[in-house]
Amino acid sequence: MSHAGNFFSKAEDERIVQAIRQAELKSSGEIRVHLEDHCPGGNALDRAAELFEELGMSATAQRNGVLFYLAVQDHRFAVLGDSGINAIVPKGFWDSIKSQMEADFKQKKFTEGLCRAVLEAGRLLATHFPHTGDQDRNELSDELSIGR
Repeated sequence: MSHAGNFFSKAEDERIVQAIRQAELKSSGEIRVHLEDHCPGGNALDRAAELFEELGMSATAQRNGVLFYLAVQDHRFAVLGDSGINAIVPKGFWDSIKSQMEADFKQKKFTEGLCRAVLEAGRLLATHFPHTGDQDRNELSDELSIGR
C-alpha cells in the first residue's frame, strides 16, 4: 500500500497547492512537489534529478523550475533547482531551505515546513524571474505528483 498518496490529508494537499500557486503568482518560475514511498538508490538528490526530467521540469522557457522531492517512508527529501535559477541563487540558499524544512519535519510539521519552503523559493523566483504579464503562463501543473 502506498503511503505517499495519503501522506497529506486533502486539506493539507490543498494548502500545499495554494502555497505553490501563491509562490508562482509573482514569478515566471515553476514549482513542483513530488512524493513517493521510497527513494530508489537511497540518494534523494539523485532521485530528484531523475524526476526533474521525468516531470518535464527542464522544459521551462527560462529553466527556472524548482522540485521539492519527498520519499515519505524513507524519511528523505531534496530540493532541486534548474540551471537558470541555480545560476543566480546566493551560495547556501538551497541548504538554508533544506535546513528549515528538516527542522520543521523533525517537529512533525510537514505541511507547514513544505509550504514555508515553497513560499521562500517563490520569493527568490519573484526577485530574479518576475512575472512578465500576459505572455507568462503556468507551464507545469501545481498539483502534487505521486510516485511509487
